[in-house]
Parts: sequence; structure tokens; C-alpha cells
Amino acid sequence: MKKALDSVVDAIDIETFLYCKSESEGKELAEKLTQELNLPHGDIVFLEFKAWGARVRIRSYIHHPGDHYRWLETEGN
Repeated sequence: MKKALDSVVDAIDIETFLYCKSESEGKELAEKLTQELNLPHGDIVFLEFKAWGARVRIRSYIHHPGDHYRWLETEGN
């Protein structure tokens, strides 16, 4: 059965609000989240700390230009 992730052409963005006490803690939590979700090539593209937490946007590049594109494979390969 084909995985939905195999059909992603470029990247996945995740945006959330993390409860934390500082911007640096928010960054650490965002990086840890990419690892826990097993997202390859995770980058923090936005982080804004306000009062009791941080709004973060994480981008994970599933395929870069020139990569082996899984969606081009046939079912039997």
C-alpha cells in the first residue's frame, strides 16, 4: 500500500503554539518535535515568543530538487 508521504512533492509545514518560558526553549522544543515526528531536513522558518509560549512554523523538506522522487515509481518497483 502506498504511503501518503511518498506523494509529497516538496515540503511539509507544521505550525503550532508551544508552551515554553523563553525563545531559546521554544527553539529547542521545535527541534525536538521534528525529531519526535521523524521529519527529515527539519527547519524552523518562523519563531515568535510571546508571554507564555512561542508560535513556531517548522518546514520539513521531503524532496529537494533532483532527489529520487518516490511518486514516479510504479507500484511493483
